[in-house]
Amino acid sequence: MPVTSAAPAAAAPVRPFGPDVDALRRQDPELAEILVAELERQSDGLQLIAAENFTSTAVLTALGSPLANKYAEGYPGSRHHGGCEFVDVAERIAVDRATALFGAEHANVQPHSGSSAVLAAYAALLRPGDTVLAMGLPHGGHLTHGSPANFSGRWFEFVGYGVDAESGLIDYEQILALARTHRPKAVVCGSISYPRHIDYSAFRDIADDVGAYLIADAAHPMGLVAGGAAPSPVPYADVVCATTHKVLRGPRGGMLLCGGDLAERIDRAVFPFTQGGAQMHTIAAKAVAFGEAATPAFTTYAHKVVANARALAAELTARGLVITTGGTDTHLLTADTGRYGLDARTARGRLAAAGLVLDTCALPHGDVRGLRLGTAAVTTQGMGTEEMTRIAELFAAALRSDAEPNRLRGEVRELVRRFPPYPSR
Repeated sequence: MPVTSAAPAAAAPVRPFGPDVDALRRQDPELAEILVAELERQSDGLQLIAAENFTSTAVLTALGSPLANKYAEGYPGSRHHGGCEFVDVAERIAVDRATALFGAEHANVQPHSGSSAVLAAYAALLRPGDTVLAMGLPHGGHLTHGSPANFSGRWFEFVGYGVDAESGLIDYEQILALARTHRPKAVVCGSISYPRHIDYSAFRDIADDVGAYLIADAAHPMGLVAGGAAPSPVPYADVVCATTHKVLRGPRGGMLLCGGDLAERIDRAVFPFTQGGAQMHTIAAKAVAFGEAATPAFTTYAHKVVANARALAAELTARGLVITTGGTDTHLLTADTGRYGLDARTARGRLAAAGLVLDTCALPHGDVRGLRLGTAAVTTQGMGTEEMTRIAELFAAALRSDAEPNRLRGEVRELVRRFPPYPSR
């Protein structure tokens, strides 16, 4: 279906939220304008980065609360600073909600990021020089899975596994063979761009076969797990590393889940080994997000994210893009733009000019890069499968050689302003 021009819809008012925006404008107008500009940017384009989402105003309120003032090294009941009686309660609530939400025996909610969580998991289970088996970066592994520019690649000996070049699917037989050859101390399962569910049971069997720990880096699917839209790694992995943003829709941060037998090692690896004072405002915001994720509304949301991703994959396929693995089970998909005669970087630039914001990523064949996009944010905005068709139309139009970026940007704005992430109050 061709993209047609239309008169711009009436713009929904975009205004900063929170009680102290005017105070910021009086104190620091330069930064206030940046805040306003960023809110407008988020509200005027299609936010399709698979790792991003819109938090609730309740989460934002916790992030901007007086808890940000409190120093709280240590853990509830055992802090290195006085005055922690209220932040202790906040952290206990976050821990209790996380363990209940994911069915884990123990949770550590202090990691500042997903990378911090992975660092702590390695610190708890490994020693420098140990061998680790993880997805190779060219196939979708994260920087913490052995990049030579990252601490992981400098401190440990990583062996990378990949995916089948034709299907794009994980080759579990290859992983077992590599494990038996290299005898790793730990096996890591997880990816930043794998669009299918991971078979955690198969990874558990491989780890057991060689006497290795199993670490699940579930940063991307953890929100789907919370909503019952993806299988959980918790029953299978020794340690689960995750982020609290992405589909989970909380603040930017990390967490760790494990059994009671590893709880003390994990906690000591976070503090005092890899981190100092906990960010109590962020921990409170995590607690808010965990509470939201335990509701029926979030379960509905998580399943809609997947339905939208599948619909978008089908619509993009119909318009000539090659979708890795032929589709998706999750919130993300990866696409090859070769049929449009464009490399991934050029394609991303054309899409950005039209107001569609997304990433590039490695594809499983050769040195080719493609596009990575996700549906978590647009689903939070209330978009459904009908809007996925419209997004695919705009996507394909932006990639064509005769694209008119200014016109397309107006049509993108027309769409997204019907679904403001933070409606004016």
